[in-house]
Amino acid sequence: MELAIDTSSNTPSIALSHKGSILAELTWQSTQNHTVELLPNLLWLLEQAKTALNSIEAITVAKGPGSFNGLRVGVSTAKGLAFSLHIPVLGISTLETEAYPFAYTALPLCPIHQASRGEIATALYQQKDNEWHCLEKEHLSTIDALCQQIRRETLFCGEIPPNIVEQLRQILGRQALIPQACIRLRRAGFLTMLAWQKLKEGEQDDPATLQPLYLRPPHITKPKGKTSPPP
Repeated sequence: MELAIDTSSNTPSIALSHKGSILAELTWQSTQNHTVELLPNLLWLLEQAKTALNSIEAITVAKGPGSFNGLRVGVSTAKGLAFSLHIPVLGISTLETEAYPFAYTALPLCPIHQASRGEIATALYQQKDNEWHCLEKEHLSTIDALCQQIRRETLFCGEIPPNIVEQLRQILGRQALIPQACIRLRRAGFLTMLAWQKLKEGEQDDPATLQPLYLRPPHITKPKGKTSPPP
């Protein structure tokens, strides 16, 4: 049995599967409260599946890009469980997880997350001849720069804000295929399917070195120091 963990955003998700087939899944809304919600929800999911924690044989985690705190919680939990249960762990790009459900279209797949400073996080994937390919790795860009690179009909997916959806449609017209938001919802069930393909091929990470994928260092506000009185 495999466990998939995705805490990349305010819509965390976990799933249990057997060889990629979903046994139980839970997706919920969170307010950056992943630390106190993840493990209780995992125990609840195990209870629903009528199985025990030591039945898990591999763990997959969405490693980002995404929420700094959310990714930290998800990756840390996955590493801790992998260490304690002595099982493989695999980190997979959050963007790749969002694109994979649309592999069947054989179209270029462009997941988008809004980043700060007017930028977006994006990548490009496509399934060709029944093989899954990463055409462009995760990177930061802007909507204008991204649209200039689009030369053919492309399916856009992921947690795309409504204003960016409108921009894509205005700039690209019919070249931009954008499923409804409910269809683009990222689920750990999709992560399990993608993970099983990679695990079968022997892919896994060293839990000692697996880290979240941050495209930009987190913004940390330094506390204001006390000012010395003038002499």
